[in-house]
Amino acid sequence: MRLLKRVVIFWSLGFPIFGAPADLILYGGKIVTVDASFSTAEAVAIQGGKIAEVGKSADILAHFKGPQTRIIDLKGHTVLPGLIDSHVHALTSGLSEYRTPLPQIRSYADLQKFLRQQAAITPRGKWIVVPRTFPTRLHEMQMPTKQVLDIISDHPVLYDASYVSVVNSYALKMSGITRDTPNPPHGVIGKDKNGQPNGILNNALSVIPNAPDTEHSQQFTRQEKLDALRNMLKRYLAAGLTTVGDRAVLNEDVELYQTLKSQHQLPIRAVLTWRMPTVHPTDELISEIKNSSWVTNKGDDWLKFGSFKVTLDGGMTIGTAYQRQPYGPFGAQLYGQADSQNRGQLFVQPDKLLAVMRASRDKGWQLTAHAQGGGAVDTLLDVFEKLNAERPIAPSRSLLIHASFQSPQAIARMKAMGILGDVQPIWLYLDGPAIEKVFGHAGMRYFIPLRSYRESGIVIVGGSDHMIGFSKDRAINPYNPFLSMWIAVARKMINGEVLYPEERLSRQEAIRMYTSWAAYMQFNEKNRGSIEPGKLADLVEIDRDILTCPEDQIKEIQPLITILDGKVVYTRQPGT
Repeated sequence: MRLLKRVVIFWSLGFPIFGAPADLILYGGKIVTVDASFSTAEAVAIQGGKIAEVGKSADILAHFKGPQTRIIDLKGHTVLPGLIDSHVHALTSGLSEYRTPLPQIRSYADLQKFLRQQAAITPRGKWIVVPRTFPTRLHEMQMPTKQVLDIISDHPVLYDASYVSVVNSYALKMSGITRDTPNPPHGVIGKDKNGQPNGILNNALSVIPNAPDTEHSQQFTRQEKLDALRNMLKRYLAAGLTTVGDRAVLNEDVELYQTLKSQHQLPIRAVLTWRMPTVHPTDELISEIKNSSWVTNKGDDWLKFGSFKVTLDGGMTIGTAYQRQPYGPFGAQLYGQADSQNRGQLFVQPDKLLAVMRASRDKGWQLTAHAQGGGAVDTLLDVFEKLNAERPIAPSRSLLIHASFQSPQAIARMKAMGILGDVQPIWLYLDGPAIEKVFGHAGMRYFIPLRSYRESGIVIVGGSDHMIGFSKDRAINPYNPFLSMWIAVARKMINGEVLYPEERLSRQEAIRMYTSWAAYMQFNEKNRGSIEPGKLADLVEIDRDILTCPEDQIKEIQPLITILDGKVVYTRQPGT
């Protein structure tokens, strides 16, 4: 009677039929379901791209094995739900090494070696571009100035640090930049102690006519972009990911995703965040929002829209994140700034931010913004509180992106409104040592405070902010989800020090950041994020037990197979 009842229920809901032959069975392992009780099983049966049942190996094989069923013996290995990276930049990453490999630049010596190599093969007078490199990751822990780049005197040179660029004297001279050149809107032309341009352009690359496009998009054909995007999405599968959130798509990027999907070449599930440039007048932005056909949850299980996003401030790795307090003397040194009282940059003023966010809310969007510094966090929460006073914002599952510099007060405000957090543990690992020198140990108390979030009941999701490079372990930033889970659990920085261990997560919580909580943030909790009957058959088999292996081995975990929509789409080759 129990079996018949389950068959009837599953049939009526359109779920796989319990007892019918499965397309695929995984047995003899440890199935970490990530359900409400974090239960484990031995086997899982898959039918029609969905989970049919989980349970003991003998039961699954007895009820679901048929003549055409593919059987995989897990040999004791662990299986997790397909992992979700909530924050990647797939197109720029896919184009970054499309033609040539990226150099590993960890010091001024590495930088100058790269410049000399490029000068030898670049026609005189043509641009040499240094791929994105943050000063927080250089041995010198200091933003290079034009003097460092001036070893090249017959080419213009551009050093890409994201929201900050550095150019050499050749580039300044050919562009007519002098001490009297006015700052562009929202940007600052850096000066040395004598008031002369030092080559550092804080959100001010616009003063250089015909400057190279550091996002690479203008250098490639549409077909090359399609190839680069598809191949990058395939690499995510090899890391154990089955869904990614592309956190900053423009109109062109959306068309590329839609083309891949229409041609049945989309390798992975994707949730798109529409980023709107806010340099245009407010009324133009509001009109575009109102007239757009895009809105949260428009799409299907393979491709849909997630959040509406603006970029509110800059980056903590380059001293443009808008902070609550000044960066101070070491910050001035690290970022090449003349003013130690600098607090960073706010790119959108509060009144404009409120108007744009209100229009997006009224359209039906989940709201978010790049808000890295504490000052930007507070500004965004001010806007959310005004919207919340008009009607509750919690149902929209709106969220903060980054929010690395938190405070108890800001966390309490998030909790009160039901705001989520999109966090990237990799910033703590790679950039924590340099940032700690800027703000001191006490100033890092609420830097990526994962435990504080959870004690307040705030849903947090994990992401990499992968932006440049192919390697899951060496890219900027690495998109290896097990590295990020290890950071969340261990709180270790690249120098081996543990930063505020009281902010550590449990292993189960770290897994949920990349599974069930991430699915919830994307309004996908009913069909992914856990291994339960009726959900999409997205899974990853890994080479060791993430729940019991030595803690430092978590970052060494390798996916063995990735299953997407019930099909094995990646198998690790021996020796890789």
